[in-house]
Amino acid sequence: MALVIEGEERIAAPIGKVWEALNDPEILKVAIPGCLSLEKNSDTAMAATVVLKIGPIKATFNGEVTLKNLKPPHSYTIQGEGKGGVAGFAKGGADVTLTADGVDSTVLKYAAKAEVGGKIAQLGSRLIQSTSKKLAGQFFSTFGEKVGA
Repeated sequence: MALVIEGEERIAAPIGKVWEALNDPEILKVAIPGCLSLEKNSDTAMAATVVLKIGPIKATFNGEVTLKNLKPPHSYTIQGEGKGGVAGFAKGGADVTLTADGVDSTVLKYAAKAEVGGKIAQLGSRLIQSTSKKLAGQFFSTFGEKVGA
């Protein structure tokens, strides 16, 4: 089952600060809903453990996150894949772009594509789509609050 999620968030911080935060595992860990751990393996790779509840299924996903197409401080592609045991798997990526909006404000736009399989894919596309949009919204909202603080 494939999903597409797009959105944008205005962040009250200069573009350089937002770029640094997008590459900071501590800030990302706080912003990712259900994130138990996020460890930087290299400048472009991280390992993550995330607990998610989608409908009646709650699962712990262990996965890898890779940053590609880096164009500091304007854009990158983030790709990841996680396995949640019997619950299934999730993999996908997002193109993230940053645009300065004045001196102290940045517009972050994202276009994410994801694919899920296993038991979670059997829950139905509406539930998965709405949960995915909610989680993406929570991430970018929390991220914006942390960076703009």
